[in-house]
Amino acid sequence: MKSNNQNEGKFGFTGYAENWNGRLAMIGFISALIVELVTGQGVLHFWGLL
Repeated sequence: MKSNNQNEGKFGFTGYAENWNGRLAMIGFISALIVELVTGQGVLHFWGLL
């Protein structure tokens, strides 16, 4: 595991930013699955977009 270097930027295509992007994408995907399982309808229907 690479240590968090203070000189490494927090924006752009850096390892730090890509790790956070992946983590947030996983949280969003799991949240969408939970909404679908609990309500019985997709996320877009739940929000009234379809």
